[in-house]
Amino acid sequence: MTDVEDAFETATRALLASHGDALLELARASLVHGLAHGEPLPISAEGLPADLAADGACFVTLKLDGQLRGCIGSPEARRPLAVDVAENAYASAFRDNRFKPLTTRELDGLSLSISVLSPKVEMTITDEVDLLHQLRPGMDGLIIEDGGRRALFLPSVWRQLDKPQQFLAHLKAKASIPADHFSPGFRAWRFIAEEIYLDKVEA
Repeated sequence: MTDVEDAFETATRALLASHGDALLELARASLVHGLAHGEPLPISAEGLPADLAADGACFVTLKLDGQLRGCIGSPEARRPLAVDVAENAYASAFRDNRFKPLTTRELDGLSLSISVLSPKVEMTITDEVDLLHQLRPGMDGLIIEDGGRRALFLPSVWRQLDKPQQFLAHLKAKASIPADHFSPGFRAWRFIAEEIYLDKVEA
């Protein structure tokens, strides 16, 4: 791990130790608010703790009875972390095109997780073998882009795809890039993330 990554990990773990419960409650409340009002829970950065008012990037993942039910997030920090959590929780429930909008009856079996992302760092790669060699299983999130096609995997995906070749092949499929494709224009960025969980979402 680099010094920058180590500093991010230390700072983010401290943030989540202090404010993780509040962020999980924001995500839960935004889901409930969305079911009632059709919009994310409105959040004002005024009056928030400094760590939550500072810009941050997160992904919110929803699971229903252990199966993926929605996942939306921000690859880069562009708004207060608290706002990002509330907006992405709502989007995961109601704007993930892979799923129908969340319904009230699904809340009983629903769990959620929040992944807070480090800034992404572009990788210097010569070919796919080089990229695979540089990947750190269980640690790296990865963004790839080529020919206008782009996709992202969180570090948590390593739990299902624990081999670098598998990880990259499935990420290419997500980006609609052929499994055997590599070009001089192929770009990759990696990041790390800290994750917190709410095992049961209730109204």
